[in-house]
Amino acid sequence: MLKSDLLEIIANGENSGVEFKRDDIRPEQLAKEIVAFANVQGGRILLGVEDNGRITGLHRAGPQEWVLNVFRDKVHPQIIPFYEEVVVEQGVRVGVITIAPGISKPYVVGHNNREEGYIRMGDRSELATREQQLRLFESGGLLHVEVLPVPGTSLSNIDLDRLDYYLRTIIKDPEMPGTGSEWTERLLGLGLMAEDGMGSKVCSVAGLICFGINPRRFLRQAGLRVMAFAGMDKEYRALLDVVLDAPLVGRWKVTDSGRKELVDEGLIEKFSSAIEPFMTEESSGIDENMRREKTWFYPREAVRETVVNALVHRDWTRSVDIEVTSYADRMEVISPGKLQNSMTINKMVAGQRSPRNILVMEILRGYGYVDSRGMGVRTKVIPLMREFNRVDPFFEATDDYLKTVLFRKRTDG
Repeated sequence: MLKSDLLEIIANGENSGVEFKRDDIRPEQLAKEIVAFANVQGGRILLGVEDNGRITGLHRAGPQEWVLNVFRDKVHPQIIPFYEEVVVEQGVRVGVITIAPGISKPYVVGHNNREEGYIRMGDRSELATREQQLRLFESGGLLHVEVLPVPGTSLSNIDLDRLDYYLRTIIKDPEMPGTGSEWTERLLGLGLMAEDGMGSKVCSVAGLICFGINPRRFLRQAGLRVMAFAGMDKEYRALLDVVLDAPLVGRWKVTDSGRKELVDEGLIEKFSSAIEPFMTEESSGIDENMRREKTWFYPREAVRETVVNALVHRDWTRSVDIEVTSYADRMEVISPGKLQNSMTINKMVAGQRSPRNILVMEILRGYGYVDSRGMGVRTKVIPLMREFNRVDPFFEATDDYLKTVLFRKRTDG
């Protein structure tokens, strides 16, 4: 690093990617900052700089060896750091520790026979909450939330008619379960049930949201909140404000003639029925079949694909609903949780795939709800919106949600 680069960083002050520290801090204090950066987006620690930006320099003997010992003894799992020293003026040096975003999250500080995880929040490093730890485990590939047990549930909370169709028709299981114990063992093998650690076999998150009976009874975020407003923002009085509760997939059966027939709507079909009046406008005239034609404000397939993506890729550690809101000029779909791993909006638009809930995605793909290539944004949503009204969708990603905005087709010429 050049001296000019260092001075510019110091002039900009501490932030989510920069921390100033004197070089006489305790090893566990330095480890805390290292772990916090590694657990989020990485950053730099400047040793020999006061909190106010005043450069005091390195005074410790052998600072590089000391830093490497902190990484080795206090940070778990191991991180290979990049350490350099920059001469500011004669006899004054600043140590620069550069930490890349970790790939084996969560990282913890090992001290006094305890392990504690930290995350970077603005210009501070804070102890990770329970929910934040869950997301770190998930992003590090050590935890798959969709197969975690849902307390209080049992086989009786699974719609076996839906599952029978899934096993027979979708995955073509050659040997169907008969008894309750056989169903339980089969679903444990599929990841649709799980052991709760207290001797009970319960529904997994994936089993409950895909095939459960009234999933929101046990998992409050399982469902969709659907709203509609006449204006451009959330007004006091909504035209529609409902929370839909149903398993993701519909209940189907195969008739004697071999035709597939929908017996009961799943969450996706219920959403389509609820939102259609706010996506369409009936013409004033009647056609030759005595029906009023409908004008669609959005391509139906683009809306469906956007909502399905939200359901498939949402973060199930977040106890808030997916929100779908219709306004006078747009439709917004907000899916809880940040994008998975290193996924960005640019990568998503380019067609890169990084599924969070692989089991849920495979189930919905089997039913035809999900694009077979997993590239629905690139191959469906964007092209359909461009063709329909020549306006691309808008995407916004934060640490809390992914928002997708579809703009309504203008009907005034």
